[in-house]
Amino acid sequence: MSKKNQFAEGSLVRNLFTIAWPIIMANILQTAYQLIDTFWLGRLGANAVASVSISFPILFLVLSLAAGLTLAGTVIVSQFKGANDPEMIDFTASQTVFIVFLISILLAFLGYVAASPLMNLVGAGPEILNDSVTYFQVSSFGFVFLFMFFVFQSLMRGIGNVLLPMYIVLGTVLLNLVLDPIFIFGYGSIEGYGVAGAAIASVITQGLSAAAGLYILFRGKQGIKIKLSSMKLEFRWVKRMFELGIPASLEQSSRAAAMTLMVMLVTSYGSEVVAAYGIGARILSLVIVPSLGMGIATTTLVGQSIGAGQIKRAEKIGDLSTKIAFFGLTGIGLILFLFAESLTAFFVPNDPQVIKDGAKFIRIMSLSFGLLGVQQVLNGVFNGSRFTQASMLISIFSLWVVRFPVAFILSTKTELNFEGIWWAFPISNLIAALVAFYYYKTGYWKIRTFRNRNEWLQSGLG
Repeated sequence: MSKKNQFAEGSLVRNLFTIAWPIIMANILQTAYQLIDTFWLGRLGANAVASVSISFPILFLVLSLAAGLTLAGTVIVSQFKGANDPEMIDFTASQTVFIVFLISILLAFLGYVAASPLMNLVGAGPEILNDSVTYFQVSSFGFVFLFMFFVFQSLMRGIGNVLLPMYIVLGTVLLNLVLDPIFIFGYGSIEGYGVAGAAIASVITQGLSAAAGLYILFRGKQGIKIKLSSMKLEFRWVKRMFELGIPASLEQSSRAAAMTLMVMLVTSYGSEVVAAYGIGARILSLVIVPSLGMGIATTTLVGQSIGAGQIKRAEKIGDLSTKIAFFGLTGIGLILFLFAESLTAFFVPNDPQVIKDGAKFIRIMSLSFGLLGVQQVLNGVFNGSRFTQASMLISIFSLWVVRFPVAFILSTKTELNFEGIWWAFPISNLIAALVAFYYYKTGYWKIRTFRNRNEWLQSGLG
């Protein structure tokens, strides 16, 4: 079997897990950045955790545009990989790196300048405003580094080289584990910076990971070689990337914007509820990692299968991924349901009310995690077939038509109070999973893919 085609042939289960488990591990390790921050900041108190929690959705919103474009790189690279075209793989990678680099500089500048009004917009109280602004401003310096590593990860995933990014993330997370307490509390001659120290530690490790990723891409020994000569923008290609990337960016930005509005609902109940929500959101971000990993692996395998002209194989991958995600995430949800209180106490050990509220949030969400997995892997199918609009519309429907309105009504119009926000999560997960599964079974994505595949690949070669 040709190395170039190894994921377009052979066992579906083996190929899926070969790609998925390093992606899942890398995503878990990346999520560990926030979890490590939350752990150490929890030693400063609930206000420190709330300061970071309230800025996290805005940070995610700023990252969305670059994340969407890097997904476009994954999709395009995977299809040219399936078509055995290394020249177009390298060209696509070079264009993606340069475009995202330019965007990251712009977003870093805007993030720093707009930090204060953004934190006021989401309702940061006077007790956490200064820390949340400082944390966001420092984090803005790391946007360029973070985006460059995102690009590296996405391009490697497109060709199925998923182990190398995982090793780099592992190294930087271990370093962050050491740097966090040093910059938060101080050590020796190093001054402690409190909440801002967590952001400083992350920026340092992000810079190292970006440098490693770009070195590997320029060196060209791992399946992709980027060149400065290929980074002159070709607007026909830029247009293609934006056609794929903008819907993916809108999907993620709509998710981040909905998270921001949810935080605005939560802030009206005080710092303790904000802290409880922040811990629950961190747990959710960790739990969603396996489904995101399966979704990205599905995108890669579906893209390579389509590039090789194997549409039926792409559908089999979608069926298998859906089953694995549903049963696997349901099992994880059951475990978290049982240990919700212990998990919450791990992050904020000295605040009984936060522990109680955070544990209840986790329990209410946990039994719907399998449904969340179904939505994510089916989004992976749609993305791999270049139908990123479908993923965008399903996510917007789930978050804006269902989750936020339900959260608002239940929390303000019923006796559930802030717990109504908790219940909006499983309700929206159920409805989104049903919509995605129904649309997947209609088969329109297959018809659209078959109709456009040859024209799309051939136009890329011109």
